[in-house]
Amino acid sequence: MSSQPSTDAGVVVIGAGLAGAHVVEALRERAYAGPLTLVGDEQDRPYERPPLSKGYLQGAAEIEEAYVHPEGWYAEHDVSTRFGDAAVAVDREAHVVELADGERLPYRTLVLATGATPRRLSVPGSDLGGVLTLRRIADSDALKEAIGSHRRMVIVGGGWIGLEVAAAARAGGCEVTVLEMAELPLLQVLGPRVAEYFAQLHRDQGVRLRTGVGVEEITGTDGRVTGVVVDGETIPADVVVVGVGAAPNTDLARAAGLSVGSGVLVDEHLRSVDDPDVLAVGDVAEARHVPTGEPLRVEHWDNAIRQGKLAAASITGGPEVYDWAPYFYTDQYDLGMEYVGHGGAADDVVIRGDLTSGEFIAFWLRDGVVSAAMNVNIWDVSDDLRALLGREISPERLSDESIGLTEL
Repeated sequence: MSSQPSTDAGVVVIGAGLAGAHVVEALRERAYAGPLTLVGDEQDRPYERPPLSKGYLQGAAEIEEAYVHPEGWYAEHDVSTRFGDAAVAVDREAHVVELADGERLPYRTLVLATGATPRRLSVPGSDLGGVLTLRRIADSDALKEAIGSHRRMVIVGGGWIGLEVAAAARAGGCEVTVLEMAELPLLQVLGPRVAEYFAQLHRDQGVRLRTGVGVEEITGTDGRVTGVVVDGETIPADVVVVGVGAAPNTDLARAAGLSVGSGVLVDEHLRSVDDPDVLAVGDVAEARHVPTGEPLRVEHWDNAIRQGKLAAASITGGPEVYDWAPYFYTDQYDLGMEYVGHGGAADDVVIRGDLTSGEFIAFWLRDGVVSAAMNVNIWDVSDDLRALLGREISPERLSDESIGLTEL
């Protein structure tokens, strides 16, 4: 086969998640008329993952609401789909993607949107029945069944996924224990003051929070989990949820000879640093972030959408670059929160409002400059907070509620 793709080979997107769906949508919106193929190893068409730990898991939303597009959208927009058929190899010289069923798809431009896979525990018993992760619809369905049965649940990992599952499980009447290796959940993201706020939120709702601990073993009977061993003590469990992060799916890129760091290395236009005909988006992309000049990989809903659109812009010759701040949100019990920026545990924290009221804004300052901001149960301020990022503002002004956010 020729080392150059045919003029009508079009765009192939590997990964039928949120980022991949927005690549093909944005290409059609930008009047790209060439062939488009969307490849995914799940049978389902692309869907959003936040509902799996929020509304759908809680029984407040139907799964149909999570799908990015109606069922007929792909055919209507002339997008060829290969759902339930994983890509197994990329031949960059021939410009061909090989699928598990043996089909070979030619491409002119390839977009890697392969996402991430939940990390598992490497302890005895981690393969027992009832030890779950949360990434796909079937995972959320298994958790919903467990919550509906009021089972005793142990959650390993006090990150966003773990705490959202804990909130849903407590609302469903489960006994819940959260195990976290750090001194507080979310400590590395939020710092001690705000992390303690989230810890107390869960304690107040009856969650047993164990910090500074690691799992030694998962026990079971007849192939089914019965407990988790921590510090020599066995905590009874009918279900164990492992929420200890996710690993980007870079094997395909690595095998194709692409440079990989924490993700596939791409420039500010999301093009591979090795091959201009290959782009990466979403969880798997470690992209040059223009405002900082540093590589950044982000595993959030907003970033998947934005990078999908940016990839389409790059493919169609647009000037857009990766220049936005990370954004995410969470819902836990009666708490709703939005976060923008890239703060850290070592940053100084300034609170605007009263933590005890449950309605406040938190700012993170690094060397006096606003690195991140979070609004808790205060709405329609996310854009105002985004505008403050990168600015040097005194803590006194940030905390002064008599000064409007747009006046800072």
